[in-house]
This record gives sequence, C-alpha cells and structure tokens, in this order.
Amino acid sequence: MNRRKKINQLLKAHAKKASAKLAPKKPRYICKAERERLAAEADLSG
Repeated sequence: MNRRKKINQLLKAHAKKASAKLAPKKPRYICKAERERLAAEADLSG
C-alpha cells in the first residue's frame, strides 16, 4: 500500500468517526439515578 493511499485512508476514517459523533443514531444514555429522578418528577407533576 503506497504512502498516499495509506494517509488518505486514515483521513477518511477520522472524518467518518467525527461525523458519526456529530450525528449519533442512538439516544444518550441516562443513568439509573437520573431515570428515577425523572420518574419522580413526572409523578409529582402528572
């Protein structure tokens, strides 16, 4: 594999990872304590 191709491949991989971070497909993880707090708030208001 020549040098230019190798560098190009690395740059493409980095760009792909960066764009994946900007537009995540799955929802952000909410910890157990936070979920319980949100549920308690929902019970109080609703």
